[in-house]
Amino acid sequence: MAVILIVDDETLQRDILTTILSDEGYETCSAASGEEALKLAKATEPDIVLTDLKMGKMDGIELLEKLKGLKQPPTVILMTAFGTVDSAVDAMKKGAFDYLTKPLDKEVVLLAIRRALERKELMQRNLELRKALNDMFSIQGIIGHSKAIKDVIHIVRKVSDSPATVLILGESGTGKELIAKAIHYNSGRREKAFMAVNCAAIPETLLESELFGYEPGAFTGATQRKKGLFEAAGGGTVFLDEIGDLPMMTQSKILRVLQEREIMRVGGREPIKVDVRIVSATNKDLHEEMKHNRFREDLFYRLKVVTILMPPLRERREDIPDLAKFFLQKFNHSFGKNILKIDDAAMTAVIGYSWPGNVRELQSVMEKAVLMCESDTIGLGDIRGELRPIPRPALGIEIPDGGIDLEELEKELLVKAMAKSNNVLARAARLLDMNYDAFWYSWKKHALDSAENQSGVKCILPVEIPDAGISYEELEKDLLQKAMEKAGNVGSKAAKLLNMSYRSFAYRWDKYGLNRPRKPDAPGRPRLRTGRLSCT
Repeated sequence: MAVILIVDDETLQRDILTTILSDEGYETCSAASGEEALKLAKATEPDIVLTDLKMGKMDGIELLEKLKGLKQPPTVILMTAFGTVDSAVDAMKKGAFDYLTKPLDKEVVLLAIRRALERKELMQRNLELRKALNDMFSIQGIIGHSKAIKDVIHIVRKVSDSPATVLILGESGTGKELIAKAIHYNSGRREKAFMAVNCAAIPETLLESELFGYEPGAFTGATQRKKGLFEAAGGGTVFLDEIGDLPMMTQSKILRVLQEREIMRVGGREPIKVDVRIVSATNKDLHEEMKHNRFREDLFYRLKVVTILMPPLRERREDIPDLAKFFLQKFNHSFGKNILKIDDAAMTAVIGYSWPGNVRELQSVMEKAVLMCESDTIGLGDIRGELRPIPRPALGIEIPDGGIDLEELEKELLVKAMAKSNNVLARAARLLDMNYDAFWYSWKKHALDSAENQSGVKCILPVEIPDAGISYEELEKDLLQKAMEKAGNVGSKAAKLLNMSYRSFAYRWDKYGLNRPRKPDAPGRPRLRTGRLSCT
């Protein structure tokens, strides 16, 4: 229950207030002077001080000022006679919560106490939320001890408190927004807003009004003025996620923000000054975007004063156990569970998985595992169904001078996978890192029967499929590239080496987004190029 300190030089007034508040269940203590009240406040740390304004040597105003200097300053309510209302109002400007006029009304006193306690609780919650935010996005809150993530943390420490723009690069799900928030909450702008926008998620027609706001009449339905993100974030940070997807027209306006520190609302005529820091992120290759005139070069160099490269999770595997345990604790708390650990088999699978969705995918897998787990330990069975087949390295098959029949190789792999999985199609598909439908389509395409009936299936593979399986796509990509190298980078010859039509070869080449390899006698660094192959 709340503690209330009553301060009044009139004994009767102190006794009346003590009775009223004690009857309501509040814990009370009282003092006859400001000096005595200050000593009691230091000893008891009251939630509220209810003090008279006019007292002896130390009056209510002086007491208020001294209470503000305490480690845990209480909420102060002043009591005053009718003739000193102006002084009470002045005291409120100096930090008092409220004032009550004498003679006191019981209900008014209790209402003021309740309101003061509600405000104190709100302020406490606000402090806790701010602390939670600071803890969540503190540099210490970035999980991992790998060199890759330590390099990221090192840069975040250096740039956070500077005004420099930061460009964060990395695959989807690597934690780019987390780093942007860490930069904001460790900067001098931490008390101001952090405003994030996904540039790829908002239609082009709405993006500018979202970023810059609009004036009444700017477009149909714009009946009143609306501030955009840059104004709303005044003094804070704007995080432009997926900035590589910004339309060219909007790019020029972002450039103006960076150069002139001003924006123009949609439909507006006067520029508006803004004070924000811009942090941006993308999973695109902006050099490639500039090459194809899809991204402004001048904007690129304005955005990348500092660049942070977020490593994919597969390149920081040593951080996976820490991340998995963090998510275990997080979702234990969210779901009211008490799962103690992840067993060795499950952890081995988690560490060995390629995580194409990066940290976001790991979080999703752990969330479901915690929710569905029925014991105190997450086992392999709790996560195996959530992990897509792990890409495995293709087998090292060399192409002989006479070539290799890719269709026959596929048939052999299908049959061997079925045999190894005891004719269970779903297991066979996992052995080749294929989904069920793709495996079934290929099986039917080749009119195959059962694993036992292998008549008409040539033996091309020098080895059996290993227990861990193989990646058929990686094997096919490897053979396409080897055929091109063997054919001197001539697509039609490479197709013949794999016993397929040029059209089929070119389709697969483009499907995998492969780059044309350098010819053996070409000097210097290879110039990689994508697109349809020439049959010259």
